[in-house]
Formats: sequence, C-alpha cells, structure tokens
Amino acid sequence: MANLTLTRSLKHVAGLFPSSRAISVSGKFDLTHSKLDELIDRTASRLVAAGVEPGDVVALTFPNSVEFVVTFLAVIRARATAAPLNPAYTVDEFEFYLSDSESKLLLTSKEGNQPAQAAASKLSISHVTATLCDADSDVVLSYDGQSVSDSLTDISKLVNDPNDVSLFLHTSGTTSRPKGVPLTQLNLASSVNNIKSVYKLTESDSTVIVLPLFHVHGLLAGLLSSLVAGGAVTLPAAGRFSASTFWADMNKYNATWYTAVPTIHQIILDRHMNSPEPVYPKLRFIRSCSTALAPSILARLEESFGAPVLEAYAMTEATHLMASNPLPEDGPHVPGSVGKPVGQEMAILDENGKQQEANAKGEVCIRGPNVTKGYKNNPEANKSAFLFGWFHTGDIGFFDSDGYLHLVGRIKELINRGGEKISPIEVDAVLLSHPDIAQAVAFGVPDDKYGEEINCAVIPREGSNLDEAEVLRHCKKNLAGFKVPKKVFITDSVPKTATGKIQRRIVAEHFLAQISTAKVPKFGA
Repeated sequence: MANLTLTRSLKHVAGLFPSSRAISVSGKFDLTHSKLDELIDRTASRLVAAGVEPGDVVALTFPNSVEFVVTFLAVIRARATAAPLNPAYTVDEFEFYLSDSESKLLLTSKEGNQPAQAAASKLSISHVTATLCDADSDVVLSYDGQSVSDSLTDISKLVNDPNDVSLFLHTSGTTSRPKGVPLTQLNLASSVNNIKSVYKLTESDSTVIVLPLFHVHGLLAGLLSSLVAGGAVTLPAAGRFSASTFWADMNKYNATWYTAVPTIHQIILDRHMNSPEPVYPKLRFIRSCSTALAPSILARLEESFGAPVLEAYAMTEATHLMASNPLPEDGPHVPGSVGKPVGQEMAILDENGKQQEANAKGEVCIRGPNVTKGYKNNPEANKSAFLFGWFHTGDIGFFDSDGYLHLVGRIKELINRGGEKISPIEVDAVLLSHPDIAQAVAFGVPDDKYGEEINCAVIPREGSNLDEAEVLRHCKKNLAGFKVPKKVFITDSVPKTATGKIQRRIVAEHFLAQISTAKVPKFGA
C-alpha cells in the first residue's frame, strides 16, 4: 500500500500484457498496452518540456477520445493534476471551474471548445490541443497551430508518489458553491483495485465506454479499472454514447460487460424492444450506478440480455466505488439494494456518531484509502463531512440482516438527474440574475427516465410580463443543458416554514400536487 500508485499499476500491466489490446477507437485503430504506455510517457515528456511541473493543475475538456485518455494519464505521469471538465459547460461555468481549480493549462481536442477557450483566455490560461492520428503516431501537442515541443524531457527520474494529487473534480453542494475534490494516486489506485476485485476483471475482459470520461463513473469504473486489469476498452467513433452503434461495438470488440447510469440502460432497453439486434454478446454482467435503478428495469435488462445486473453505490469523494452487489458466484444480487461495502469500512451512524444495528436507519459513512483527504480550501465543508473519524456521505440508509446496504434518501438536496448531480443553489442564482425575477427556488421531482428532473418556481417582479419561455431562454443561455429546468411554475408565492425558511421538498410537493398525484420522497433522517 505504501507505494501504491495508478501509474505504477499501469506500467506493471504494460509489462505483463504488452501486445494485448488496451484501447480501440471504434472502426479506426487499436492501441496495445505497451503502445499506450509509450504514448503516455512520451506525451508526459512533452508536457514537462513545455513547462508543466509537479503539482500544476491541467484542465482537460474532450469528447470520449483516445487523446483524452493519453493526455489525462500523461498529466498524471508528469506528477501534475488532471482536472477533466464537461465540454457542455458555458463560458461562465468554465471560468468558475478553471479559476477554482487554479488551472495552469487547458487541453482540448484539435477542434477545440470555444466556451472553454474564451474562459481560459479571460484567465490568461494557455490553450493546447492534442491530436493522435493513428496507432503508429505520437500525440501532437499544438499551441496556436504550432507544435508545443518536439524535444522529449527524460522523465525516468520523475517518480510518482502515492500522495500526488492526480485528479481534481468538483461535486456540487446544496448550500454553497461546488466543492473541489482532490484525489491522490493512492485514492485512484485503491478504487481501481476495489472495482477490479469485486467484478473479477482480467485481461480477458472488454467493455465499450458508455459514460463521459469527465465523471468518476466512466473514468474509474469503465476506463481505468479495465486498463489496470489488462483488459480492453472501446471508445465509440462519435466520442460519446450512441444507442445506434452500441451493440455493434459490443459485438465487434467481444465485450464481456458494461457500466452505465439507469437513463442509458433504459435507452438501451427501449431500442432493444423497438429494434432488436440479430445477436447479442455473451456478457458476464451489467453494472448500474450513479442513481437508483428501478427493480422493474433491472428485471427487464436481465431478461433481455441474459446477464446479471449489479447495482452499485459510488460518489466522487470516494473516488467512485463504495458498495456493490456481488457477482452471482459470490452471493445474490438484491434488487433495490446497492450491495455490500467494497474495499473500505462503512457504517450507519446516528447524529451522535453511534453505529446503528441492522435495519436501523442513519447516515451512510465511510473510511478507507480510496476516500479523499478533504475538500480544497473549504474548512467548513471538511468540518461537517469528516466527523467521528468517518467521511459522511449525506445519504440515509440501512444495512439489512445480510449486510446489504439500502439507500432511503439524501440529507443533501442535490438533484440527481440521470447521474448528473445538480446543485439547486446554482440554478437559483442563475434564475435570480434575471431582472424580472423577484424570487426563485429550484427543486427535484421524480422522473421515469432520469430518476429526478429539475423544476423551478418563480415569482416575477411586479409589473413584468415574465413567462415560462423567457425563463427557459435565460436558463439555456447561462446553464449547461442538463441543468435547465424541465418545467417552470410562475407563481405569486411559494410555501415557507413557520420560521420563514424555504424547504425545497415542501415546495416540490406543493407544485406537483397542482398538476399530478406524484409523490415526492420525503428525504431525511
């Protein structure tokens, strides 16, 4: 454990399986584990020659491409910190994340990303593009069309340390701005080993990347765990999930499993029902994570594709995996449960830090080598998150008598839309920036497709002619698409508690009652 790093694990695998396939860009080319290792080192050398130093933060915004994989791992190899960002962010969002992470460099594909580049320019952050033409080429790094550096710095003496901060992500808070989560080489290596272990991933396994690699789910569970196991990943030609090419890729590259959020499982199922494939690959398992999977969807997936569906529980602060249902040979998988703890201690604590017995509800708390040491520059958040020697997830749950974890709800008010965590506070702020909006409150509502959707209630300023279309136009201009409310309630008041506080759950119940009999889960202890 003392010398456990992701970099060392990948180098070890490159030595064990040098000629085995590591990454395929669907229909274009393949990279072996040894070629990937070589590309990582050579790209890291160029980054160092270009002035990237240990501890520097390098922001990356890419589609799911081989350039992202190589540059991400090269940044880490150079002992710098990789900060992947959602390409769909607006200029203002990029500006916040680039500034908060203190990024020194922005890396993008050859095509670039205009909002990211505009934000980087405003912050005087250099922009570099990365291109890999084919399996026999090197990654070309370019600044304003000019090659960054053809000189290769010797990085053999650059030794990665388990305490190197290698990954920097943000997780949205409910009462404050998004929180920065630094994750170390040890965090990454520990989590990848946990994932590899519970699903028994080996060099015989292959998967198609379905989820964006700027999230821990796709990055850790899909990509890195496969590579460290000596297995293979396929990146869709389009650079993102496509239902129309998914099974063709799964068949062509002999996939043995895949991991996705419930929204994508449902899309895959819908396509299967409407336009079934002539043949499906024989899968060892299907994994679901990031938000609750309805037991009915789980049953349909298993019936349709003949593989066990294993639901898991994860979060950014735990470098993804916390608990999972086991493979069939290791025990039953329980629909509606997220399984058993994997590779870390987990406890259900009451508000005084006392561990609860089976079937007693409390807050899910964890500790282990995969857990972040703390949020960046946020002593207040750290104080509340790390209590009684445990990290507090903010989720309410209980263990059944067989040790399976069941989640009841969230203390925090994050809106979980298909695995995308949305802070309602952030949406409130955008709404309130409109000159004709006097009060606004965003809230989550149940949704069949995404698990939760975002709605909002808005009180217009007196004398204005504000309508739903104008509110949505304003949101689309200032928020990434997945954060834009699906429905806007224009009202003259919102319900408040006796002390005048607005509770989102109560607001949600109030407005949903006006249009349906939908029930909003009453989250909390």
